[in-house]
Amino acid sequence: MKALEFVDAATDVRLVQTDRERPAPGDGELLIRVRAAGIIPTERLWYPTLCTQDGVPRRQVIPAHEFAGEVVEDAGGSRGFKPGDLIFGMNGWFKDGALAEYTLAVPGSLAKIPPGISLEQAASVPISALTAWQGLYERANVRAGERVLVLGAAGAVGLYAVQLAAIRGAKVVATLSAQDFAVVEALGASQLIDYRSQRFEELAGPVDVIFDTVGGDSLERSWSLLKPGGRVITIASSSGSSTDPRTREAFLLVKPISSQLSEMAGWLHAGRLKAFVKSVVPFSEAKSVFSGTEIPGSRRLGKIVVTTT
Repeated sequence: MKALEFVDAATDVRLVQTDRERPAPGDGELLIRVRAAGIIPTERLWYPTLCTQDGVPRRQVIPAHEFAGEVVEDAGGSRGFKPGDLIFGMNGWFKDGALAEYTLAVPGSLAKIPPGISLEQAASVPISALTAWQGLYERANVRAGERVLVLGAAGAVGLYAVQLAAIRGAKVVATLSAQDFAVVEALGASQLIDYRSQRFEELAGPVDVIFDTVGGDSLERSWSLLKPGGRVITIASSSGSSTDPRTREAFLLVKPISSQLSEMAGWLHAGRLKAFVKSVVPFSEAKSVFSGTEIPGSRRLGKIVVTTT
């Protein structure tokens, strides 16, 4: 099968095309024909990309751990999936990803693509939407009427955090660039703060929940806004290794959970939740998607998606 892999994620961001043997599903796994894969440029810096679970450096890693495609083969225990089903979801962080013609996944990390949602839209959803769900609904248990501050509201995860907080009935305070105000307000934010020209800590007021996608100075400045009993969630990559115990406790790493993805699939179909695709890149032109180079014709917001057909 065709695949794209990092030469060496630690030292070389280039992707090279290679031919790999098609993976064979083990017990309880599904073989997926990938049609589209979501791209997170910082993935090349993540520990599972750089090292195995035992700390051994990895090379020739296939990235992209969220995808949409078609079930090809079931090795047993599929719990409702069968060959021919169109699905979207995630696969294991320490395993090869989906920037290839085929990938492996377990049923518990997948959901069926709802009618009216394209493969490209579906591939852009899993990691960002599940991160927002697990941070707001599981970790913070956000409730109707609470005030939620979303730092980085126009980012890939922030866009879902705004929507999911609003769906739960929370009042959303959003920090972002002014040029994205209209989009994020339409998603449910009730207070918009331009991080470039305004100090959010002077304008936001007390909040019940802080959902941080930025980290660093922004997270540090937000602590003073937290009400007694308030909750903080951060997904900023620097937070997992922070020496601040508050930050380490607030750090969230997303898990693939089929039931959550399935419920959001219904919301996507009903129009309650919106997916954002920044650009669609064909497999033949995908070698630079992790380089940070702007792709011609890209929209401002959303995720880069690579198609494999």
